[in-house]
Amino acid sequence: MVNIIWGSTKKPVSSQQLAEFFQSNPQYDGHLFIGYPIIGTPEGPYPVDAIWLSKEHGLLLFNLIEGRNSAGYEQAQDDSFNTLEAKLRNHKGLMRGRKLQIPPNVITFAPAIPIRPATLEEEYPICNATSLHAFIDELPDFDNPEIFESVLAVIQSISTIRKGKRKRDTSSTTSRGAILKNLEDSVANLDNLQGSAVIETVQGVQRIRGLAGSGKTIVLALKAAYLHAQHPEWKIAVTFNTRSLKGQFKRLINTFVIEHTNEEPDWDNLQIINAWGGPGGAQRNGMYYSFCQTHGIEFLDYQTAKNKYGRNRDFEGACEKALKDVSDIKPLYDVILIDEAQDFSPAFLRLCYEYLTPDKRLVYAYDELQSLSEKSLPAPEEIFGKNPDGSSRVRFEDPVPGKPKQDIILEKCYRNSRPVLTTAHALGFGIYRKADSKTGTGLIQMFDQSQLWKDVGYEVKDGALEDGAHVRLARTEFSSPAFLEDHSDIDDIVQFVKFNSAEEQAIWLADSIQSNLTKDELNFDDVIVINPDPIKTRDAVGPARKLLFERGINSHLAGVDTSQDVFFESDEDSVVFTGIYRAKGNEAGMVYIINAQDCYYSFGSLARMRNMLFTAMTRSKAWVRVLGIGPQMQNLIEEFEQVKNNKFELAFKYPTDAERANLNIVNRDMSSEIKGKIKQVQGNVATLLSEIEQGKVFLDDLPEDQLERLRALLNKGS
Repeated sequence: MVNIIWGSTKKPVSSQQLAEFFQSNPQYDGHLFIGYPIIGTPEGPYPVDAIWLSKEHGLLLFNLIEGRNSAGYEQAQDDSFNTLEAKLRNHKGLMRGRKLQIPPNVITFAPAIPIRPATLEEEYPICNATSLHAFIDELPDFDNPEIFESVLAVIQSISTIRKGKRKRDTSSTTSRGAILKNLEDSVANLDNLQGSAVIETVQGVQRIRGLAGSGKTIVLALKAAYLHAQHPEWKIAVTFNTRSLKGQFKRLINTFVIEHTNEEPDWDNLQIINAWGGPGGAQRNGMYYSFCQTHGIEFLDYQTAKNKYGRNRDFEGACEKALKDVSDIKPLYDVILIDEAQDFSPAFLRLCYEYLTPDKRLVYAYDELQSLSEKSLPAPEEIFGKNPDGSSRVRFEDPVPGKPKQDIILEKCYRNSRPVLTTAHALGFGIYRKADSKTGTGLIQMFDQSQLWKDVGYEVKDGALEDGAHVRLARTEFSSPAFLEDHSDIDDIVQFVKFNSAEEQAIWLADSIQSNLTKDELNFDDVIVINPDPIKTRDAVGPARKLLFERGINSHLAGVDTSQDVFFESDEDSVVFTGIYRAKGNEAGMVYIINAQDCYYSFGSLARMRNMLFTAMTRSKAWVRVLGIGPQMQNLIEEFEQVKNNKFELAFKYPTDAERANLNIVNRDMSSEIKGKIKQVQGNVATLLSEIEQGKVFLDDLPEDQLERLRALLNKGS
């Protein structure tokens, strides 16, 4: 069966008939790209009508004719063949001497024209749906799986995207630097699902979901670049929550557009902007700020919004107010792509939706598990609301074979190995945490929809994914490729280390980083040091940075020593230290997490702190070091030992609906004000109990109505 990947095409009828031909002929295999790729030439971008890549038949290039006029089709064949061949010849691995190892064949497909059978002997073959069979059957056999994969990467135009930013010079084949180079080479190809997510475009809303490391950011960047190359006149925006992602998006998009078009992007029409933004020119622009400016309504900065709506509803409240304040929407963008959508409220997604031209091309990507929130983003029907007649403005239809998909799930993880990912999930959810007396379980949070575990690449090894049932989950070989962990011993891939003091931790960290750079052949941007609590980060990283400076090793605090849009220092050798929020969306071979003891337990923010640990661990492409101090770190290590003892599988009792609701209440994220009130009440209750026990206060001294209310509440909770 041929996997059909729909790009943007200006020949819809002939494209559909070509797709239907392959759908009705399941004996053929491979991938059919429609409206893809776009190839950069000295004359500018050259869009290819369609390409079929088959393990059995090789590479077949299609020129499509939409109507009955075939005039000039010979020249079109020459142009497309020469353009594709020149692109393939640029890749040394596809050549043997002076010959391509997979020479392309070319044919014109004109479904509206009655045509006799085409043959390979013809210089300019032309066919319709009836005569295409005979031509394909004449194609020479092709049997070279390695070349097939290499050509697929070239066609997808991502063969250089996933590799490291710097060239690696390694003298040892077994050093960490050499291991990382091999890993980067191995993940250089997008899989079929990611390729579909990049290329396939729907008229309307499209959702892309997947784990940390599944390639969502890369997919969005390449999708924006592809649409810009196809439609340079469109106004396209890429927006996100983490400001340090801006440089990464710009690098990826710039590389991809040049490969497609031989030209730099038009940054006026392809904008990379933060979600919030503010005054200060193009560098400070943001989606919400732009919306307010376009419609002449009040813009709320962070402090004003926080004062007005509270810390957890600042941006949500600002977006809701903006939508209410506008009666006549002025569309600005043809396409908006949103990364990290799990960090946004539905109000921001609605604001982006309203800001679009009538075709409403909105693409939002998010990680069902990265935020580890108790609830996923609502369904699109709930996010985008209703039409006046009561129907949903946005509804995801079931996928139709041969049509672009509205909802894409990327279940394969290309960054985190199985041990790292399952450890991060186990700690984030509290799978092996000691049981809490208030909830009767160690679980901290859980998804309402159990199916999500399967969607993102877990399989049920034992039990059932049902409320109240015991279950054992494991990563599949497909979703967590073995090569991500085969490079090192598991005990080297992920380590938890306890220290007696912050000084001990800083010395160990500085020694390890020095060894990474001088002995392990790692580059400076192969290392990230993350402090989970962003408020304490500047002070927490000071001792280790001082030790590194004394040893002649530069470091920087992301967003403090650099622009807020910069994470890695591209112009100089410097190790990045960061809080968790700036770390999101970035990755490195070696990730150090310091002061992890803060993540074991935190009153009023346990779920949030565990989310921080999860997010920090999943920044790693190869190795993770989780460092911490004191008894709480020891407790965290004991949880990790349980993960190891369970062979990096997740075994737990799936909470019922009522139990999940209780988890959400007990482990909810509280504001400082709420924490203060609860502690005050706890103190008052403790004092009252002590006074009653000592006989200083009698129950009869208390008002009867208050006693009855207290008894009712206690009975309800028991």
